[in-house]
Amino acid sequence: MQNLILSVSIQLNMPIIKSAKKALRQSHKRRKLNLAKKEKIRDIIRKIKKLKTEGKKDEAERLVSLAYKAFDKAAKTGVIKKQAASRKKSRLVKMLRK
Repeated sequence: MQNLILSVSIQLNMPIIKSAKKALRQSHKRRKLNLAKKEKIRDIIRKIKKLKTEGKKDEAERLVSLAYKAFDKAAKTGVIKKQAASRKKSRLVKMLRK
């Protein structure tokens, strides 16, 4: 449903000026990439939480480095803020140690 609404709003507000068209293309491309990075972070965190609940703490700790990498890349590119990445990394490790 969201894709339908998004495409309708884009068609109603199509830019006329060449630079505005390019800006629209860029913003769509960036949005896709940003959402993909956020989804990757969510997937890794879900996997870690699932492994922890199953009692596979060693496997969960191996995934922490992937989570750190995903957080740092997202913070570097501005998908999430630097302090937010730091806070989430800290809470992730704290959750694993419980």
